[in-house]
Amino acid sequence: MTTRTLRLSLGAMIFFTVALTLTAYFTFTAVQGDFGLFRRAEITVERARLARELAGLQAEVARMENLTRRLSDDYLDLDLLDQQARDVLGLVRADEIVVN
Repeated sequence: MTTRTLRLSLGAMIFFTVALTLTAYFTFTAVQGDFGLFRRAEITVERARLARELAGLQAEVARMENLTRRLSDDYLDLDLLDQQARDVLGLVRADEIVVN
């Protein structure tokens, strides 16, 4: 009878050891795995950063579209044209003094 009690205890110990090991593995994976809680937090932070970057890029595109429209044939902004001629071509008016 002692032999049978020992086997049941050994079998139960093996079962609980395997169950504990699997529980620990799945808990670790749920927290730190590829789809775990830490990865989800990282993705949330990255999503917020990319949303801010997208908003900045959309504002830059809107600014560039505005400048492009202001230099188009349909609508010509003379002040912007004057500024671009001065910057790109290095032009000055006759009544200006250039200081280097």
